[in-house]
Amino acid sequence: MAAADLAHAAPSQAAAAATAAPPPELPTMNVVVVGHVDHGKSTVVGRLLHDTGVLPHGKIEQVRSNCERSGKPFEYAFLIDALQDEQAQGITIDAARVFFRSDKRRYIIIDAPGHIEFLKNMISGAARAEAAILVIDASEGVRENSRRHGYMAAMLGIRQLLVVVNKMDLVDYDEAVFAAIRDEYETFLGEIEVEPRGFIPVSGRHGDNLVGRSERTPWYEGAALLEQIDAFASAGAETAQALRLPVQDVYKFPTRGDDARIIAGTVATGSVRVGDTVEFLPSRKRARVRSVEGFQVASREQAAAGVATGVTLTEELYVRPGELMYRVGEPAPQVGTTFRCNLFWLGRNPLVPGKRYRLKLATTRVGVHVKEIVQVMDAATLEHSETAGHKGHVGRHEVAECVLETQNPIAFDLGIGAEFAATGRFVLVDEYEIAGGGIVTEYVSGLKASLREHVKQRDYAWVRGAISAEQRIERYQQRPRLVVLTGEDGDVLHEFARDLEDRLFRAGRSAYYLGLTNLARGLDATMDEAAARAAAHADEDRSEHLRRLGEVAHILGDAGQIVITTVTDLDAAEAEILRILNEPNDMLVIRVGADHHAVNADLVLAPGTPPEQAVAEAYRLLREREVVLEYYL
Repeated sequence: MAAADLAHAAPSQAAAAATAAPPPELPTMNVVVVGHVDHGKSTVVGRLLHDTGVLPHGKIEQVRSNCERSGKPFEYAFLIDALQDEQAQGITIDAARVFFRSDKRRYIIIDAPGHIEFLKNMISGAARAEAAILVIDASEGVRENSRRHGYMAAMLGIRQLLVVVNKMDLVDYDEAVFAAIRDEYETFLGEIEVEPRGFIPVSGRHGDNLVGRSERTPWYEGAALLEQIDAFASAGAETAQALRLPVQDVYKFPTRGDDARIIAGTVATGSVRVGDTVEFLPSRKRARVRSVEGFQVASREQAAAGVATGVTLTEELYVRPGELMYRVGEPAPQVGTTFRCNLFWLGRNPLVPGKRYRLKLATTRVGVHVKEIVQVMDAATLEHSETAGHKGHVGRHEVAECVLETQNPIAFDLGIGAEFAATGRFVLVDEYEIAGGGIVTEYVSGLKASLREHVKQRDYAWVRGAISAEQRIERYQQRPRLVVLTGEDGDVLHEFARDLEDRLFRAGRSAYYLGLTNLARGLDATMDEAAARAAAHADEDRSEHLRRLGEVAHILGDAGQIVITTVTDLDAAEAEILRILNEPNDMLVIRVGADHHAVNADLVLAPGTPPEQAVAEAYRLLREREVVLEYYL
């Protein structure tokens, strides 16, 4: 490095003393660096690492030696572009994470790709950032992705934005060039209601205005980049925030000598401690933490943000992957099926209302569809579609404000800001590929409101025949009813349902056993019975099968039938879905075994109840509830 470069890029005393392993007491901030391809993001970050003295001993010499052997000119970008194909092509493909510190805090710098083909990686890189640095090439000016990335950062709730005008050496440090870029991009940011924290003229290659003011820009009166990064406001240490632990899985280890269920996941924010009263959403099950576990480590008193851990509870709750644990007494997540969001679409096919997609939010995986497209915008030009209703879809690289509706309730936070980024930002999957990402901006409604609106619209358009419900009751000597058999053993439930259907048929009643496996086969007629049964109860498709079950039961009930079905391990939310979809007819729940999900069953049978006795008690219940009528006037 030339002596002149050193003179203009002298690091501050605090920065020079920085090390790669800062003391743990310093707070940490995530900052994403974005911008158009080849505008020098990686070079700026690489030079910042060099000038703050955080590089391992001999790293810069190693990179220079590699460049000499390959016949390439040395670039500071190669300090972080570690992948061979990145160095060969000269572009950043993945979102690299690098670490450095000032005397104020530790930083995780996320170097996000600028090439248009890697915008998905940019979204994932920016997903948890509290602030952004947007780099613009002074010689090229504001480009398409300069606008896209600025809009995407704003869409993801990042309101702290610094704009770095890089490669000032290529325009002879001309103040007029800098001012023109600043005015143009500031106007753009004003249109998306983002107020930048500042514009800084820099040269990543020569280190101007990175860690200290440069003599080459005497006309610039602002602070250097490092000082302005230090001025970013932090959302606070993640460990000081409210607890969020997305449940990844539940384990049991009989070799431990107990039957404790270990609820595992990574603490997203806050900390969990022994003795905490916690609640799981959306199931709303509550218990106290008995122990905090780790893999091949002794039990501990607590686990903080970023730590993969497991907890056991004072009560044996049956919690499913995808639920969200929080500490009672702290702000709770929202629970619902419908929310407003801002999203950026990257899929080959357009995003359209009504089509089923998969939503991934923390550990939640759920079916979702677009209920409403409020507005669509091209992120580069900020041109709106004429009206959302006329366009009817979101095209590739467009930004949209939408209302999404999930198939069953989920727990989430509002993703504006970085406090609950992990539980307020999501991705959408279309045909097994990540096709978009977004941020939750507003809670709209929960399960009941959404389903009741659907039932209202369904019943309003229902075409009825000439035979009334009263005439069917008189003819069949029964009232229509959905009878749901639930428990842990699917085979036992299947035989119970068949025997009950046979008992009703022999008594002259009109009954039909509708199994979830039949609905699974409706999606794929090639399935054998075992595969259909597995698909019917898999988390991926279960909510869709339950929705179909409720709709078909409603049709059969309208025809006066007693519909019998089996749902293994039915929970309260699922029972509510079936009750609402089956309206105006009623539903009965018969449970075999223990109640793990707070479902108020109408009849409870002990495990191992003889089939004849089980059928007799179920038939007695139908008579007591006047489903099966002895006579009708």
